[in-house]
Amino acid sequence: MSPDTDAGTPADLLESHPETAYFWGRVVGDGEATERGVSVRATDETAADRLAAIAGSDDVDHRVDEREYAHDTSITRREDSYTVRLEGPIGDRAAAALGLPIGDDPGGYRLDALAEYDRQLLRGLLEGCGTVCFKSSEGTVGVSFVHDDRAALESIQGLLDAADVDAPYGELSETSSGGYWFGLDDAAAPALGEWLYAGSDSSGLFAPSRRRKLRRSVEEAEY
Repeated sequence: MSPDTDAGTPADLLESHPETAYFWGRVVGDGEATERGVSVRATDETAADRLAAIAGSDDVDHRVDEREYAHDTSITRREDSYTVRLEGPIGDRAAAALGLPIGDDPGGYRLDALAEYDRQLLRGLLEGCGTVCFKSSEGTVGVSFVHDDRAALESIQGLLDAADVDAPYGELSETSSGGYWFGLDDAAAPALGEWLYAGSDSSGLFAPSRRRKLRRSVEEAEY
């Protein structure tokens, strides 16, 4: 619930802080913790640089990937992919503190440890495993979360339930690729988008391409 700024600089990557909440949201959404460390992916160079700065890492790999659409794996798209890596015991520490899966341990996603900064945490989660689309036939915006791990999505639903914004959502369903997803009610998109990105300009805790797509979709929609 706290703003992005005026929180100082985190002394530790597992400290509850706007920057760390955003970082771990991105890791849960599109990254992993291992015994070797932590990695997180982004499709936006600016976001990748920001994540690397938060992690204190200069290990950023850039490549062009061909990715399947979550809801229709017969369709692919080419996009830039940046992977930020941080080596060391942080993977084990994150698994212990936040319940992230590691090795054979499925974890438990104890993200409530970062709940003080749920706005930044959910922003990272949306950018990491969320999808946004403008539904031209209905004049609305579709926002959904997609993940291979059902428990991750259940944790996101819990965060949405507790957030200071009305964000009703549908049931969890399986995707054609074997993962899971759930969608927010279309009418909730404008308020959620405004709440999620409040204060983001001053902090830089956002992916410009993702924020731009959500805002443009809301502007196009007939709310």
